[in-house]
Amino acid sequence: MIKVVGVRFKKAGKIYYFDPDKKWIKDGDFVIVETVRGIEYGQVVVGPKLVKEEDIIQPLKKVLRLATAEDIKCNQENKEKEQQAFDICSKKIEEHNLEMKLVDIEYTFDNNKVIFYFTADGRIDFRELVKDLASIFRTRIELRQIGVRDEAKMIGGLGPCGRPMCCSSFLGEFYPVSIKMAKEQKLSLNPAKISGICSRLMCCLNYEHHVYEENIKCLPDVGDKVVVVGTNKRGIVIDINPLFKTAKVKLHKEDGTGEIEELNGSELRVLEEGVIKVKRVEEVDMKELMELED
Repeated sequence: MIKVVGVRFKKAGKIYYFDPDKKWIKDGDFVIVETVRGIEYGQVVVGPKLVKEEDIIQPLKKVLRLATAEDIKCNQENKEKEQQAFDICSKKIEEHNLEMKLVDIEYTFDNNKVIFYFTADGRIDFRELVKDLASIFRTRIELRQIGVRDEAKMIGGLGPCGRPMCCSSFLGEFYPVSIKMAKEQKLSLNPAKISGICSRLMCCLNYEHHVYEENIKCLPDVGDKVVVVGTNKRGIVIDINPLFKTAKVKLHKEDGTGEIEELNGSELRVLEEGVIKVKRVEEVDMKELMELED
């Protein structure tokens, strides 16, 4: 087991682990660490804890020191310079008539690099822009193209639910979201209803998806022929509700008519050409099997 602390460099950013190096560090402290980009200023969001060696990407870098008053002042000055750099870069983009949208700017803590984040529909030839920016800032310049999800995360705002967007408030990283999740949750497939500010599927579709998946396993499929346990009622499943574990069944009557009832999934057994297709075998005893086969 290795002792680590989790450090975040941006609000709702990804958490990276570092070796506390016998320093007295607690959750909420600001620290100076060394990363692949150089010296960085971040906040401890995961206090000291023990993790397995295989869960850590080696080599594990050490925390250099707790942030001093001078470090905090330096970080604040960088934030002010970022706003000035944003205005300068925006003007240069207009001068070069480039079809790109500047989203954010980040100074590394040691001022060795300035990173400009932008969005664009395709590839952009920004070589002349980089030359201009390098002559103005006299440091390393990096232009990084990002996607619409990352843009929404950086800018922030309110989601369709009226609350601050998940990605900009607490989501450290994005997880895959598919249209299948919306279908299984019986949501409207209207893009306006299931899309976020970024015009992509809402991240919250993923939050309860595992619950719906488990509930669906306990229900028959739409179109299955079923029998109601303990009765002679038989019918066809026309719809299911995974949230409440119920299914709407069109029951057949002797006179050829049918009525629709909403039944709990545990009350139904699926028939397939006269043979039972059991979802959960342990719930059906031999007597019940014989009754359903008649």
